Amino acid sequence: MTKQVRNTAAKTAVVEMMMTSTIALSHGEIFAALQATCDRVTVYRVLDRLIEEGIAHRIALTDGTVKYALCDTCGDGHHHSHAHLHFNCLSCGSVNCLETEVPTIVLPRKYKMHDLSLVVNGICAKCNA
Repeated sequence: MTKQVRNTAAKTAVVEMMMTSTIALSHGEIFAALQATCDRVTVYRVLDRLIEEGIAHRIALTDGTVKYALCDTCGDGHHHSHAHLHFNCLSCGSVNCLETEVPTIVLPRKYKMHDLSLVVNGICAKCNA
């Protein structure tokens, strides 16, 4: 049986905001922009649903901040590899998905990878100009 994917006004607003953004966004950034549309808990639920449906992915930063970006190659509730780099600007705080080749990860025998998070911290081109 196929799971029914619901579209709500809140989900539509979050997706549209993420589509127009050039950087990954935190829950707080999304909530601040959409608080007239939905409350804080609704934004969390929408983000969780987008991840579950394969529409977005989560980027955990070393300071504990979590950012969200739309997936390019996922769908139907299945995430494909998000083995791409994320660049975290230490100056402006922007986080961008980079389409840079990822080094091959070789794990010891009997280790099984479930997720891979690659975050490069530095200064973006805009701040470095």
